[in-house]
Amino acid sequence: MRPEPVERDARGIIDPETGLTRFRLDRYAPSASVARFVDRYWVASWDLTGREPYTQRVLAHPVVNVVFTGGAATVHGPATEVTPRRLEGEGWALGVMFRPAGFRPFLGRPMSGIVDTALPVSEVFAGEEFPGEPGPLMAAVDRALADRLPEGRHPSEDTRDVVERVAADPTVVGATALAANEGVGVRLLQRRFADHVGLGPKTVIRRYRLYEAAERARRGAPPDWARLAAELGFSDQSHLTREFTAVIGVPPARYAALGRSGGRAAG
Repeated sequence: MRPEPVERDARGIIDPETGLTRFRLDRYAPSASVARFVDRYWVASWDLTGREPYTQRVLAHPVVNVVFTGGAATVHGPATEVTPRRLEGEGWALGVMFRPAGFRPFLGRPMSGIVDTALPVSEVFAGEEFPGEPGPLMAAVDRALADRLPEGRHPSEDTRDVVERVAADPTVVGATALAANEGVGVRLLQRRFADHVGLGPKTVIRRYRLYEAAERARRGAPPDWARLAAELGFSDQSHLTREFTAVIGVPPARYAALGRSGGRAAG
């Protein structure tokens, strides 16, 4: 399936209207076999020659991204906070965005051990040499992943399906309800998430609910914040506003205004 373009799905990119005036972001589907574990490849490119550097803030999906840029290749574990990406001069980056729990078979150990960390790609894909341009590089990475696919169904694929159901259903708002929906105990669900995802179910659920709030805020007419807070499992509008502001950096109403005005002023 072809990934959604960033104009239609900017989840995780803080203030995309401004960011996309500084860089271009293209998304590509992995091969059919690799799609078991990889959501998409992405290529960011920028030319800020003669302009001020730009820092893009990202609330990353609760997944691993492997990023190739500037001659380096790095495995970025699941992040617990918004992270900055500084862009300057001219350049590009190729990213491999894994599906939830999708990196677990390649890592070979619990994902909780790489939360908020960055590893050289050689620690996971030893002996691989990758070409330098985005097109050939993407093809080479896809082949390398295809060569390492587990033959049978990996236990992490069951957890992947749980997380993707959470992402698709904004009515799932708590770990207890999620465990009941999946027919497992809360403790077992927590252990599976720690092993396969790295982040707990409560954190993952809240991440997707904040994405939902941010996407609704920046699109169309301002939402009914009290109703949206209730839909997404916040105790009230104030709770949504506090958490949104703490993570995103501005209140939801201000974030909505940024989207309608085309983002912040340049600078």
